[in-house]
Amino acid sequence: MRRCILFLATWICAVGSHPCVHRDFGNNGTVCVCNATYCDSTPVPEVPDVGFYIRYTSSKDGLRFSKTDGVFSKEVPTHSDSFRLDPSITFQPIHGFGGGFSDSACINIKNLSSGAQENLMRTYFSKEGSNYNFGRIPIGATDFSTRAYTLDDHDGDVLLEKFSLAQEDILYKIPVMKRALEINPDLKLFAAAWTAPPWMRTNHNYTGYGFLLEEYYQVYANYLLKFMDKYKDHGLEMWALSTGNEPWIGTINISHYGAMGFTPKHMGKWVANNLGPTISKSKHNRTLILTYDDVRSHLDSFINIMFENELARSYIAAIAIHTYEDTLYPTVLVEKIHQDYPDKFIFMTEISTGDPQPDTGLVPLGSWDFADVYIMEMFQNFENWVAGWVDWNLAVNMYGGPNYLGNYKDAAIIVNAEVDEFYKQPLYYALTHFSKFTPPGSIRVGLAHGNTSVKAMAFETPKEEMILLIYNNCTTDQNVAINDPRRGNIHLHLPPKSIHTILYK
Repeated sequence: MRRCILFLATWICAVGSHPCVHRDFGNNGTVCVCNATYCDSTPVPEVPDVGFYIRYTSSKDGLRFSKTDGVFSKEVPTHSDSFRLDPSITFQPIHGFGGGFSDSACINIKNLSSGAQENLMRTYFSKEGSNYNFGRIPIGATDFSTRAYTLDDHDGDVLLEKFSLAQEDILYKIPVMKRALEINPDLKLFAAAWTAPPWMRTNHNYTGYGFLLEEYYQVYANYLLKFMDKYKDHGLEMWALSTGNEPWIGTINISHYGAMGFTPKHMGKWVANNLGPTISKSKHNRTLILTYDDVRSHLDSFINIMFENELARSYIAAIAIHTYEDTLYPTVLVEKIHQDYPDKFIFMTEISTGDPQPDTGLVPLGSWDFADVYIMEMFQNFENWVAGWVDWNLAVNMYGGPNYLGNYKDAAIIVNAEVDEFYKQPLYYALTHFSKFTPPGSIRVGLAHGNTSVKAMAFETPKEEMILLIYNNCTTDQNVAINDPRRGNIHLHLPPKSIHTILYK
């Protein structure tokens, strides 16, 4: 009891705002260090009276949510780098932000002491932290697991009598998710399977070139339903269910890749005849169905062919996308999907970046480059109708794992369990500049700009407060102005490689 009281006092103190404790790992930047007794935090901002604004800044040079106050000006901008707000032009509502409860993430979190675990969880799910309201749950193993498994690895068990949650669910994922839900009762969970059990696949394997056998279409739908039943028994209901992680990539003959292939026609047939009716007739009939859940390269063709099946289309609430390969395929593909299917919201469900250093095998710590990738991706996607953003692993270890297929990657938080610390990478702050201040129900609104290399975007919250997100991607200082016809002008000096969130009434 004494330990809990001591820790609670520590976090309450942090709510009053604790600055980042910087540490330089020699990668042209710094991380913020957290442990069992300390972690930087930013209180919920009190938006000032009309005519005033507050600004939070993070930068490559080491600023982390540096807060400043400002006053609107009537001075007319004299330079070309200016933006004009038009709240009468509205775009998509925002559903929210979150991260993935992979086996790796939850194992790493549970490897910390109870105090450090709590600080990490509050870092993501409290209002003083990232204010995440989404969590993605793998059904069975992913590459970010310590082994290959599903929840029924018993050949021919068509009645699913031997179905059971894995030790990874019981020991790691469920306890971590329950704590996240306690911190944020508005947390929405959604699930995706990387594969069906091998005995349901054409290649009888967890990975590689394999498809769901048609004779098991209904069995697999029942398998997914059984997963939701078991998690509901633990108090964890699913807001949504994916039709499967990266089904198009699973059609490529990559022997080690952990995805199950689905052609769009077969996906449509399975959703129309099996998955859709199974969910709609169950106690999970309010659970949404997300589809595609893959990179944008085949987004248009996959969805068009799948949605030729009108019944399948009627069961789908959203189109999920991943950001890998985005540099190879234009963002207009995402905008076109919105134009073609405006009744389906677009949800980004997976992004990760950054490989370990080849000489050490360690994840680069402190690099702003990965934050830059995230920021530019977020601007690009939200400007093209994406309505929600979910990062991949909530946490990885110092080597970017564990990952039984050797596909190690960076994450927003790196756990160093040996010394009971975790490190908040620059990309953590990149994500949190969006997630912390843009609540669900916010609407993206018009923000016109001329010839400028500075990125900017605007949202109006349900409380009718304005949120401006601005990124100076240049390596030099920039001066910009934002005009709100109702309030006046905001004149800003932007340091190189800096992201800013501005709030006002």
